[in-house]
Amino acid sequence: MKENMAQEAKRPLLSEGGKRAPLGEVQGILLPSTTVNNWDQIQKFKAKNDDLLICTYPKSGTTWIQEIVDMIEQNGDVEKCQRSVIHHRHPFLEWARLPQPSGVEQANAMPSPRVLKTHLPTQLLPPSFWESTCKIIYVARNAKDCMVSYYHFQRMSQTLPAPGTWEEYFENFMNGKVSCGPWYDHVKGWWKAKDKHQILFLFYEDIKENPKREIQKVIKFMGKNLDEMIIDKIVQETSFEKMKENPMTNRSTVPTTVMDQSISPFMRKGIVGDWKNHFTVAQNEIFDKDYKKKMEGTSLPFRMEI
Repeated sequence: MKENMAQEAKRPLLSEGGKRAPLGEVQGILLPSTTVNNWDQIQKFKAKNDDLLICTYPKSGTTWIQEIVDMIEQNGDVEKCQRSVIHHRHPFLEWARLPQPSGVEQANAMPSPRVLKTHLPTQLLPPSFWESTCKIIYVARNAKDCMVSYYHFQRMSQTLPAPGTWEEYFENFMNGKVSCGPWYDHVKGWWKAKDKHQILFLFYEDIKENPKREIQKVIKFMGKNLDEMIIDKIVQETSFEKMKENPMTNRSTVPTTVMDQSISPFMRKGIVGDWKNHFTVAQNEIFDKDYKKKMEGTSLPFRMEI
């Protein structure tokens, strides 16, 4: 099966050095061309039993949960969390952009216990994760806010194709024609996987509504025991406002050739319900009808507002 997956990785024609390269494809899922070109290395990655994998669909609170996990790992020590930028603390498995080391290479060079990050759907995750007893934290965000956030991210990210107009992007997102494939299949796949594996499934809206309660779930899942004062500190230090000003989390150190934050900030609003500022009444009706059809038969309890 692994051999087939490697063969199914359709490599785009543009070179890795090309700006705004088109997306490639693996098993019908669109992914950045650099990821597709490095697919064999990604699939052969060896997970360890003491790894902690953070998984999300893009723009679902990934950096937020990363910082929460790191703060827990460091027992609320802010200085230790400032040791390096977040994307160096937690290697991003699909990252592959020369001349930097790939995410897999970064992970392989890291001592255990490792915290790793991925946006891959369940069917594309390196098989070693399913064979190990590692823990996985998955954060899901409602589809409407996710679409809006992804649209603005794609406007400024130079590693993904330009998103086109909002109207065009609206259609592409609903049809899964974005990097990491359909949001619907991604969240449903991980929701199902949680019944068979050590997966803590969290919702962005829940963390926003009651960060302390959700952070306590993460602490318990990680097998840690922190006192009340440290937990309160973690809540405070991982607020959107704090993280937006923190150069270790706000991606301000990333070159404009990768992220042009003059177009749109990496940490933009971090709220629930921003979709109301983007969706027209007609788009909302179209989306709701399509959503109902695609999410039929799942018990996933998403909230579009809180």
